[in-house]
Amino acid sequence: MTLYLDCNATTPLDPRVQAEIVRCFETEPGNASSPHEFGQRARHLVHQARERIAQVVGARRHEILFTSGATESNNLALLGLAEHGQNTARRHIVSTRIEHKAILEPLAMLRQRGFEITLVPPQPTGQVSADAVLAAVRPDTLLVSVMHVNNETGVLQPIEAIADGLTDRAVYLHVDAAQGFGKDLTALRHPRIDLISISSHKIHGPVGVGALVARRPGGRLPPLQPLLHGGGQEMGLRPGTLPVALICGFGLAAELAWQENAARLAVCRRLREVVLAGLAPLRPAIHGDLSLAIPNVVNVSLPGWDGETVVERLEGIAAVATGSACTSVCATASHVLAAMRIPPEQLDGAIRLSWCHLTLEQQLRETLHRMCEVLKMPEETCEPAVLPLHPGPLPLR
Repeated sequence: MTLYLDCNATTPLDPRVQAEIVRCFETEPGNASSPHEFGQRARHLVHQARERIAQVVGARRHEILFTSGATESNNLALLGLAEHGQNTARRHIVSTRIEHKAILEPLAMLRQRGFEITLVPPQPTGQVSADAVLAAVRPDTLLVSVMHVNNETGVLQPIEAIADGLTDRAVYLHVDAAQGFGKDLTALRHPRIDLISISSHKIHGPVGVGALVARRPGGRLPPLQPLLHGGGQEMGLRPGTLPVALICGFGLAAELAWQENAARLAVCRRLREVVLAGLAPLRPAIHGDLSLAIPNVVNVSLPGWDGETVVERLEGIAAVATGSACTSVCATASHVLAAMRIPPEQLDGAIRLSWCHLTLEQQLRETLHRMCEVLKMPEETCEPAVLPLHPGPLPLR
């Protein structure tokens, strides 16, 4: 049986969330924009989901705008501010070289429209310097956009320090929190963060729904312009009929992530120990400082192997990724690892293993041993490391 080790791409659907989605599909047929009782019930469920999501980041219900996912939220945050930047002669944006393509590609579009983009490089640890980001801000800077957690290395970025440094500056701050929402809880609650992009399917919710958190300091919504038109839903910024059942699932997934955060992190830390011990015989080069990373992912290169071959050799054993799953259709070296100045001989060999609190420890141990046998070099041995067994993932309730 193949073990799924690609939770950074998408997480397994929590059975409790699945049950909630099915219940809504079966019993709640209303359109949340309709005035009758079915529409009112649907609207109540949507508002409840907004509250569940808002509590995770310390926002308010009316600051949650539903989208199809973090990619759309990123586009709405960046491209939606463009007109305001043009009207106010603030056509400079600061971001980083390790952002997801859902940030870098909209930034490339803005560059074509006359914006100047500064991309701050990371340190070898995989983390950008907050001082370097803040030093790049100018009087004509419209926006700073820095990811919360890197999708390839798991390294946390200094969001709080950047937010602190922007306290007295008239610059919008956007955070792509697709990988960190519901996992690292503190940073996203900083009130200076204006816009936060999140996806349901990264926290054991359904695929196809996400949100843009748009804080309203002083009661004023950031001056966003919609990318789509027609319908007026979501305060006119994201028209279209709301997928009530998916939104309900997203809301429950967010609440569970909030309530179970400490226990989930403890399981993932333990599983990281198992992964590192299991891979040790293969002499992996680890990319990114694990002391700065969330505990559910590791990015490594294995001597003598390229990443694509590793993925092929592990077919039927483990599902792992080479870089970002969202860009895997392009056979190019990781721009994140390249920006971190990883040696060229390791770039093509990099693979990402990511797990979650639902990953079974015993199955993980057995899979790592099989991986070691398949990928060992002639002189290597693959005796499994001796670690005491952990009780396993959280019980479902």
